[in-house]
Amino acid sequence: MIFAEPKLKSDDERVLDMIRNQRARLSSWTQSVPRRWFGSLRRNTFARAIQGSNTIEGYHATLDEVIAAVEDEPPLDERTETWLAISGYRDALTYVLQASEDPFFEFSKQYLKSLHFMMVGFDLSAFPGRWRPGTVYVVNKATGDTVYDAPDVELVDPLIQELIAYLAEPAEKSSIVTAGMAHLNLTMIHPFKDGNGRMARALQTLMLAKEGHVHPIFSSVEEWLGRNTEDYYAVLSQVGQGSWNPKNDALPWIRFCLKAHYQQAATMIRRFDEYNDLFEIIKDIIEAHKLNERMSLPLFDCALGLRMTNTRYQKDADVTQYVAGRDLKQLADLELITPHGEKRGRYYVANDTLKAARSKVRRTKKVGDPYELLAERMSEPTLPGL
Repeated sequence: MIFAEPKLKSDDERVLDMIRNQRARLSSWTQSVPRRWFGSLRRNTFARAIQGSNTIEGYHATLDEVIAAVEDEPPLDERTETWLAISGYRDALTYVLQASEDPFFEFSKQYLKSLHFMMVGFDLSAFPGRWRPGTVYVVNKATGDTVYDAPDVELVDPLIQELIAYLAEPAEKSSIVTAGMAHLNLTMIHPFKDGNGRMARALQTLMLAKEGHVHPIFSSVEEWLGRNTEDYYAVLSQVGQGSWNPKNDALPWIRFCLKAHYQQAATMIRRFDEYNDLFEIIKDIIEAHKLNERMSLPLFDCALGLRMTNTRYQKDADVTQYVAGRDLKQLADLELITPHGEKRGRYYVANDTLKAARSKVRRTKKVGDPYELLAERMSEPTLPGL
C-alpha cells in the first residue's frame, strides 16, 4: 500500500478556498490578452522553479545562469555538473509542461523513467531511466546520519504501479491534494538511485498543470520549496519517521503543501502587481527618450536585476544581431544600462534609473501563513446585527 489521502479538517478546507480564490485571480490574468512583459514573467517563473528544485539538491546557480539554460544559451565557461543538472531539469520540466497540455497523454511507469533520464542522463552512475538496482538510504550530508531507509527494491515496481493507478482515478479532493500525495509517495518509495526529490517535485508540478485552470508554470511550488528547504525536509521526516511507513498520517505534509501553495500564489500576485507598475515606468522612459517600443524589453529585464545579452534580445524582440546591438548601444549611451565584458561575453545590467524604478514598485510586506491568517480572521469579533 502507498500513503493515503488524509481526511482534511475544516481549517484545511478553508485554506483550500483561500488558495482557489488566489488561483482564480491568477487565471484571469494569465488567460487575458498577454501583456508586453508577460513573456518575461513566464520565463523568470520557469527559471525560478528550476533554480529552486535544484538548489535543494545542492546545485546552486544564479537566476541569470538558469535563464541562460532555459534559453539554451551556451555556458560562458565549461559545462559543469551544475550546468548539466540545470539543463537536464529544464528539459524534464519542459516535457512535463508539454505533457500537461497533451489531450492524449498517458501517465505510465515509462513516462517516469523517461523523465528521470532527462534529469540525470549526464551521470550514468545514477542509472538514468531505470529503477534503483538495490537498497538506498538518504544520508544527512552534514552529520553522516541515515535519515531515511527506503522500501526494499522488490517493492519499487508494484508501489509505483499503485501510485500510477491512484493518480489515474478521478480526484476526490482538490488537485493540490492529489499532487501533494504524488510528491509524498514518489519521495518515500524512492524508486531511483538519485534524483528522487527532483522527480517528486516535477511530478507534483505535472499533476497541478493537468488541472489547466492556471498557466502550468504558475501552478508550481518548486520556487517556494527551494526557499524553505529545512522545513521541507523536516515535514518529510515527520511523516516518514525514518523508513517506509505508509500507514502514517499524511495530514502534516498536506498542510505543508497548502501553506506552500498559498504563499507561492501570494508571491506571484505580488510579483504581477510589481511587474505591471514597473512596466508603466519603463513605458514613460521609452516615451521620454522617443525610443522604439521594443526597447522596453531589455530595460524591463535589466530593471529586474537580470543581465541582457545581444542573443537574448534578438530572440525577445525578433530582430537581427545588428539591430539588437544598435539598440543596446543606444540604451547604454543614454546611461540606462551599463555594458560589461567584450564580444561573446558582453552583457548589460541596469543603471541607476532602472534600479530606482525597481525599488519604487517593490512590495515588502511579508506573506503570512494561511493557517495563522485564518485563525486571526476567525478570532475577530462579529458585529451584532442592526
